[in-house]
Amino acid sequence: MRLGMADLPWHDMGDFEDADRGFVAKLSPAVIKTLDGRVVWDGDAYDFLREGCPDTAQPGLWRQGQLCARQGLYEVTDGVYQVRGLDVSNMTLVEGEHGVVVIDPLLSTECAAAALKLYRAHRGPRPVTGVVYTRSHADHFGGVRGVTDGGVPVLAPRGFMEHAVVDNVYAGPARTRRGVYLYGAALPHSPEGRIGAGLGMAVSRGTMSLIEPTAEIQRTGEEATVDGVTMVFQLTPDAETPADANVFLPGHRALCLSGNATRGRHGMLPACGGAVRDARASARYLTEAIALFADRADVALASHHWPTWGRDRVERFLSQQRDLYAYLHDQTLRLLNKGFTGAEIAEALRLPPALEHVWQAHGCSGSLSHNVLAVYQRYLGWFDGNPAHLWEHPPKESAVRYVACLGGGAAVVELARRYVREGDLRFAAQLLNHAVFADEGNKEARDLLVEVYTRLGRGSRNATWRNVYLTGALELSDGIVPADVDQPPADFLAALSVEQIFDSIAIRVDGPRAWNERLSIDWHLTDLGERRRTTLANGVLIQEAEPRDETADLTLRLTKAQLVGLLSGKGVEGVEREGDTGVLRRLVSVLDHPVPDFAVVTA
Repeated sequence: MRLGMADLPWHDMGDFEDADRGFVAKLSPAVIKTLDGRVVWDGDAYDFLREGCPDTAQPGLWRQGQLCARQGLYEVTDGVYQVRGLDVSNMTLVEGEHGVVVIDPLLSTECAAAALKLYRAHRGPRPVTGVVYTRSHADHFGGVRGVTDGGVPVLAPRGFMEHAVVDNVYAGPARTRRGVYLYGAALPHSPEGRIGAGLGMAVSRGTMSLIEPTAEIQRTGEEATVDGVTMVFQLTPDAETPADANVFLPGHRALCLSGNATRGRHGMLPACGGAVRDARASARYLTEAIALFADRADVALASHHWPTWGRDRVERFLSQQRDLYAYLHDQTLRLLNKGFTGAEIAEALRLPPALEHVWQAHGCSGSLSHNVLAVYQRYLGWFDGNPAHLWEHPPKESAVRYVACLGGGAAVVELARRYVREGDLRFAAQLLNHAVFADEGNKEARDLLVEVYTRLGRGSRNATWRNVYLTGALELSDGIVPADVDQPPADFLAALSVEQIFDSIAIRVDGPRAWNERLSIDWHLTDLGERRRTTLANGVLIQEAEPRDETADLTLRLTKAQLVGLLSGKGVEGVEREGDTGVLRRLVSVLDHPVPDFAVVTA
């Protein structure tokens, strides 16, 4: 039996007490801008959350919003501070012998600089003497140039650079576009619109940056000392990212859990896309963290939400988080081995009552049903084994046929109205989605689907679900809202290896347009001492690190920066050329460009 909202421990104010503990000062006003005056963060916009929950929001999500909207500088323990509520993530500051070590400097430079300024206003003008990235998600490193220009130790888990740039370049445009839905970037800050993102209130919209680590941590148990601050690392690859780590501060008896254990359920496959995460690994890493650190940790903090104090509470918190992911993984596997499909398991699976009664087990960011589907996909892929699903028509073609079978667009809308009256909004959405895909000009279908999406969003316990539903409604009523950024930040492009640069170019080759092209280019990277050959044939761009001795159509001698400029279609001076210079123009002419504002809820 599924527990209702009334069964949750509303009387327990422990989360609010923890979220307020150690408060030093707010940022006031909590508005952060770029140098040219563009607002990248507005914490004051969420002041409406001080009121009681309205009918336009689900009470559990409203509660989470009230907690996440708390912002300012907080003392976690002696010498350890956090700035919370100035981005989707937290910045942790550990005071050393001469300055302060920053752990996870937020997503954007403007927010990171504001967070550091707030800290210094109350703790003195301590220099930043080191930086730690706990994982390769941009909200854990993107603000680094807001706290340092480099010249200090920068530590990260093994494989950080590869995954930090790949995540934001290869499928970056599509994920950025879908992120508009996930984080509700186009929604107003109001009880009717955006009331959070689960992990925090929102994603800041400032400048992302990246400074390459000076050292990567290679193994669990490895120690590093920066400015007198000793850190013990636990590598946790694939819990959420391929490069991931927890950090124990023995001198402060504090355990930093990155995003591996937070006051909510994280997503094993975010709605904006990404590689499927490993729920089994998440559970095992938390078991390992308990064994390694629980008896030495008086406080557990993370790069999202608020800390947990007390050894017994820390161990209980880690155990509950561990059991959450282990149960999700094991029960999904149990049921799929009995022949249930992902959708069937997602609909049926319930958490044990002991976990359902715990606030932190609820999905304000990652949902139980989506996590089940992620586990299913990790082991069995998208196909559920039913032959009817093996070769279906694409959405628009299927929609046209469904609508014809149901008697036309008007008939579909009337059927949908019946399901709306009966309270079956989920099936009403499916019917209306077919009606809109079959005929985008069907205003009656669009208007009703706006109503259905709005009701589904306002009733959602999950912040990202709410944002997706409400942004879908907005796109239907007002048109496409494009993503803010359609190009990777300059630091990300500069951080790409030569191999990754050519991989990112190969992804952009318009295959059909390049079918009849055959060309080869030798690239001599004079500043790196590298030589690579790219060959275009059969619509595929292949690269070789040690090419054979055959003469290429064109040989170029240039630096890595010039390479990026050339392949971006920019004019670049000082490149030495030998051979047919028209070959480069032919290559550039078959490169496609991402679409930053593709449709999501229409065909």
